[in-house]
Amino acid sequence: MYRLALLPALSLLLSPLVNAATQQLVQVTADIGPNPNDVGMFVYKPAKLASPLPLIVAIHECTASATIYFESTQYATLADEYGFLVVYPNSPRSGSCFDVNTPQTLTHNGGGDSQGIASMVTYSIATYGVDPSLVYVTGTSSGAMMTNVMAGSYPELFQAASVYSGVAFGCFAGASSWSTQCAEGELIQTPQQWGQEVSNAYPGYTGSRPKMMLWHGTADETLLYPNYGEEIKQWTDVFGLSQTPTTTTQNDPQSGYTMTTYGTEVVGYSAAGVGHTVPVHETIDLAWFGITGSTGTGTGTGTGTGTGTGTGTGTGTGTGTGTGTGTAAEWGQCGGLGGQDQQPAPPELHALRATLITASACLESREHVHELNMITSGHCESAW
Repeated sequence: MYRLALLPALSLLLSPLVNAATQQLVQVTADIGPNPNDVGMFVYKPAKLASPLPLIVAIHECTASATIYFESTQYATLADEYGFLVVYPNSPRSGSCFDVNTPQTLTHNGGGDSQGIASMVTYSIATYGVDPSLVYVTGTSSGAMMTNVMAGSYPELFQAASVYSGVAFGCFAGASSWSTQCAEGELIQTPQQWGQEVSNAYPGYTGSRPKMMLWHGTADETLLYPNYGEEIKQWTDVFGLSQTPTTTTQNDPQSGYTMTTYGTEVVGYSAAGVGHTVPVHETIDLAWFGITGSTGTGTGTGTGTGTGTGTGTGTGTGTGTGTGTGTAAEWGQCGGLGGQDQQPAPPELHALRATLITASACLESREHVHELNMITSGHCESAW
């Protein structure tokens, strides 16, 4: 009841976010193909489409939605500029987390949320003329975990992925939708064991796999930082790479971040002092995907109350470097959304928004405690 009372205020506060898209987000109600869990499909189609046409699948976090992720990230705004299509899956369950744990979702054509999202890709290819060789996936928190699931269960569909604050493929595997062992960074395996998790998802598959970009904050208290290392282990093993970085660059793409590369297939960004979740760096994602070539900027979108600016030139991997200014205070550990690139708002507005988001999410967590990825008792109490 209290949570319902918060919704109008939340809606008002969440509306003026960073998105400056010129077109409307549209829900697809047609039959998209196998979608056993009825994952919702929302599409952003810019007025002018590029040829060939790329597709980005952008997956939201727990307590959010396709609409919120559309509004709070710049993928749609950048789609207006570069002409790519964006698909935003919408979780069908209370708590709005994605199925990243069942055998069905962790198996190619096995069912679960992953098959529904895979159908969105094939539907977009058939309906909008998306080039099958230009399909990419990204997500935050639960959406980041789902991004790893899509890369593992449906590698043939994607060319690259960008993962913001996730866990390794299969880390949450089990009967429960919440794994404390995994979330707390206590599920430690060898690179070979993690790699086998991916191999088991699609037995016999020998085709290409998406290159992986992984982001994680060292102060993450929801999906703890050791998960970043386990992701690195997994994907370097999948690609047959050493766990020793090929290159290490400090303060890239901004102060406090460390970029490590592993061959050309795996890139990691460790964000010192950043909690859950790491701000989304859309322009770096586009460079990684190859949509914008080899030039990127150092600005990002995500949790924070400050403004950020930055420009830079990319490396051979298409990753940009840059500098930024401003603060990036985390809104609790409930996956709050905001933008470093948005216009500054009064501090009291940010404080109120933070309280409402945290309170709403934590009330939700008391009803669906195993479905949310932010159930740390201290943070729920702090909402009040």
